[in-house]
Amino acid sequence: MATGGQNLGAESIPNRARGEGQINPQWALLPTVQLSLTSSHDRDILDLAVPALAGLAAGPLVSLVDTAFVGQLGRVPLGALGVNTSIFAMTFVIFNFLAYGTTPRVGRAVGNDDREEAGRVVVRALTLAIGAGFVALIALQALARPILEVMGASEELMTPALAYLRIRALAGPAVLLITASHGAFRGYQDTRTPMIVTLGFNVVNGGLDPLLIFVFDWGLAGAAAATAIGQWVGALTFLFLLLKTRRDELGIELRWPAPRTLLPFLKVGRDLFLRTASLVGTMTLATAMAARVGVTAVAAHQVAAQLWTFLALLVDALAVAAQALVSKHLGADDPDTAREVSNRLLQWGLAVGVGLGLGFWALRPVLPGFFTEDPETVQTLLRVYLFVVVLQPLNGLVFVWDGIYMGAEAFPYLAKAMIGTALAAAVVLLLVPRMGWGLTGVWWGITILMGGRLVTLAGPYLRRALFARTPT
Repeated sequence: MATGGQNLGAESIPNRARGEGQINPQWALLPTVQLSLTSSHDRDILDLAVPALAGLAAGPLVSLVDTAFVGQLGRVPLGALGVNTSIFAMTFVIFNFLAYGTTPRVGRAVGNDDREEAGRVVVRALTLAIGAGFVALIALQALARPILEVMGASEELMTPALAYLRIRALAGPAVLLITASHGAFRGYQDTRTPMIVTLGFNVVNGGLDPLLIFVFDWGLAGAAAATAIGQWVGALTFLFLLLKTRRDELGIELRWPAPRTLLPFLKVGRDLFLRTASLVGTMTLATAMAARVGVTAVAAHQVAAQLWTFLALLVDALAVAAQALVSKHLGADDPDTAREVSNRLLQWGLAVGVGLGLGFWALRPVLPGFFTEDPETVQTLLRVYLFVVVLQPLNGLVFVWDGIYMGAEAFPYLAKAMIGTALAAAVVLLLVPRMGWGLTGVWWGITILMGGRLVTLAGPYLRRALFARTPT
């Protein structure tokens, strides 16, 4: 029985995956060299990626809507929202192991036709989500002001930013329950259910925004309340589906897991924590450096970062498909098919990235004005607009490769590679205020981060090392 975890040692992979015998030339070259218009794997990829795309895009889309609404309140609320966006990204995204660790473990169990093990993995993930969510809630409430000070929030930004943070933090457990639930359904090869639930609670969020911000005149605090309410609606809906209406179908037993059974999960969490904390920490540092440049710079950076994140997560739908399909085929002891699917996913990733970059550039004359009418903020945004465009093809490869590595449960390698890359980017970002590079310097730091990720992910994969053993 496939048990998942990060122990993808060579002994667990058949000889055909170790490179013994004749090497398939398709895998000795870049995955974009042998392009074809169709593939036998396209149906499986699209069945997972298209619903995942809608689900992933819904969250950032509502964040863009939040940014647009708050932008009408002025520069200070927009800057305060920008600082808080980075704080919550850093606080909750580091717990993404609840999704990334759950998907391959459930997927392997499904591939091995072991629904009972899949159900046990889901219960462990939900248990960890509840515990970690309440810890995050308490920490954010207790350390709200010091956190904002570390983020470089000026006195001008402090009051509205503090109000937003305290209200939004109330949804801490809900955010992590949603994260774990996404991972569970993806492992079951089901991205439609998370799509429907995510669209539903984001409609609640988007509908409450104008009501609470403008009609009730709560301003930025109204945006925080709308988000928190929407997230709790989503979390409770996921729990109802997993633990009530679809419990028997998914093999889930309502039984608290023994503490020792959480340890392997926590080891995966450790690696993913290091990986994700390094990534999000670098992006948070970028926002902090933008805040030190000035209020206008951090307001422009908030818009650019939201656009960049939105486009990146569109590509991440393919990474979701990679996690689910690679883990399923490895669980079924079929690494050759896992390679073929991965190759096709990378071709899709590059094509989608190029298309997004071209489309985003075509919208350059109209997009900035949608988020703010402040001429100084618009001009500052346009100075870094090209970075967002050019990074899209690179993102297409990086995000898909990330999903492939997670599907193969190569979590230790992802952690080590990300730490090194993040350190290189952080050096550039820390020099921004001292060298007077402004917001352009901040985005050069982000470019170095993504370029480093591309190199470190491409290496083991193109050397045929990924499915032969866990890269170290």
